[in-house]
Amino acid sequence: MMTLRARFTKLGRVRWTSHRDVARMWERALRRARVPVAYTAGFSPRPRLSFGLALPTGCESLAEYVDVALAEALAPADLATLLVGLFPEGVDVAAVAAVEPGGPSLQEEVSSCSWEIEVPGMTPDALAEAIGRVLDADALPLRRERKGRDVVDDLRPSVLALSCCRADGAGVQLCAELATRPRGVRPSELARVMGVELGLARRTCQWIERDGSRREPLLADLHGPAAAWERAS
Repeated sequence: MMTLRARFTKLGRVRWTSHRDVARMWERALRRARVPVAYTAGFSPRPRLSFGLALPTGCESLAEYVDVALAEALAPADLATLLVGLFPEGVDVAAVAAVEPGGPSLQEEVSSCSWEIEVPGMTPDALAEAIGRVLDADALPLRRERKGRDVVDDLRPSVLALSCCRADGAGVQLCAELATRPRGVRPSELARVMGVELGLARRTCQWIERDGSRREPLLADLHGPAAAWERAS
C-alpha cells in the first residue's frame, strides 16, 4: 500500500461547504477518476482518506490537505491529472506527493496555522492598538461550549503572532499565526478576544514543527492556488 498526500484550495463560494461535504467531494472525485483507493475492512468499507485540520465553515484556504491510501501504486502527477475538472469551482489540487504510510496523521503533526484576515471598517492605527492589547495581555479568557457545557479557556498561549500585513486602498488585513494545540483557535474566537469585527479569513499555511525547525506538510505549485484564487474572486 502507498499513500499520496494532496494539497488543495478552498476558495470563493465553496467556503460555505462543511468539512464533511469536502470529504464527500473527494470520495466522489476519486471514484469518478477510478483511482485505486484502499478501503477499510468491516461491514461498511470506507475509502481510506485522512484529512488535515477541519477548516471553519465560511473560511477560505490555500493549504488544505488529504492523505489518500492506495491499493495500487500510482504516480503523484497521475493522481493530479486524473482529478482535473472533478471538483467544484474553488477546489483545486495544488500539489501531490508520496508520503510514508503509517506515519503520524496530519492532525497530530500540525502545530500551528497562518491566517490572512480582512478587517473591515478599521484604520491601521486602530488595528495596531488592538494587536498591542492582545499581545501584551497575560491572559485572554473566552467562554466556549464544550461537550454541552460552558468552559472558560485562555487563548493567549495559542496566539503566537499578530501583525498588520496590509493597509492600502483595498482595506486593512490582519496576519495571524494561531496554535492548534491543546485546542485550535478559530478566527471568530480571535475576533472576540480582540474586540474587533473580522471579515473574510483565509488559511495560508499549516506548519509542522520537528527537531527545532518547521515546514509545511507539502509545498504547493504557486501557479495552482493563484489561478484558483483568480477564478474564485
